[in-house]
Amino acid sequence: MASIAGSALSFAKPVKAISTSSLSFSSAKRGSVFLRLQPVPMRFAVCCSAKKDTVDKVCEIVRKQLAVPEGTDVAGATKFSDLGADSLDTVEIVMGLEEEFGISVEESSAQAIATVEDAATLIDQLVSAKST
Repeated sequence: MASIAGSALSFAKPVKAISTSSLSFSSAKRGSVFLRLQPVPMRFAVCCSAKKDTVDKVCEIVRKQLAVPEGTDVAGATKFSDLGADSLDTVEIVMGLEEEFGISVEESSAQAIATVEDAATLIDQLVSAKST
């Protein structure tokens, strides 16, 4: 059981630090542990962006499959759910993408698609793997 008093955190049982990269422990007196949060550096993920042509084609297919009203912005960062898509709509989008690009998307990969960019990146990877 832990109790918090001010900025001190005391534990009834011994504390084992799992990661010291973001936490530091110090003891001011026996039986008390003070928890100090250290700033954690920001981490950036670098990934290959999809080709613009692929993103544009995916946007067209998404607009068609979801009957998106004219003037509604659909771009790489657009989430299917923000356009009102449910899981069945997403399956239909994936089927349209498979037909358009001549690829086959595994179910596990299809479940990871949430945005236009996700779909376009996966398509570029599958098309590239297919051509080699």
